[in-house]
Amino acid sequence: MKIRGLFILFVLALLVACKDGRVYHHYGHTPLAGWDKVDTLIYNVPAVNEEGLYATDLGLRVSNKYPFMSLTLIVEQTIYPSQRKQIDTLTCRLIDSNGKAKGNGVSNYQYDFPVSQMFLHQHDSLHITVRHNMRREIMPGVSDVGISVSNLKK
Repeated sequence: MKIRGLFILFVLALLVACKDGRVYHHYGHTPLAGWDKVDTLIYNVPAVNEEGLYATDLGLRVSNKYPFMSLTLIVEQTIYPSQRKQIDTLTCRLIDSNGKAKGNGVSNYQYDFPVSQMFLHQHDSLHITVRHNMRREIMPGVSDVGISVSNLKK
């Protein structure tokens, strides 16, 4: 009886997880020793199946070796085939005023930040680039940068 209950719980969890509207989710890796300002991360989101309002979110994985309270990122999104471009500058607050990490984790922290919302037509695809915009050329402690695109209708 316990096994059957666990199986049903697992199937329900799987169904709920599949209905979040996410059409793309991928992390790009950066050298933990330092993410160079000229190293741009690239994400290619395949064509969407239905038109609607889509949200783009950014995920960060940062170690306690990161030396600043925030990280400024430039996110460029190009919609194909129309080649419409949207450029967003994100200031990601990583540490609060008391010096406590705002992310989840112990020595490596996970952060999630909303980037933008945009209307996409059926069969539109996205080309997304992310780079840091800090005064320091090489940023230590940033290990991964992720992009997630979700259909808000779901």
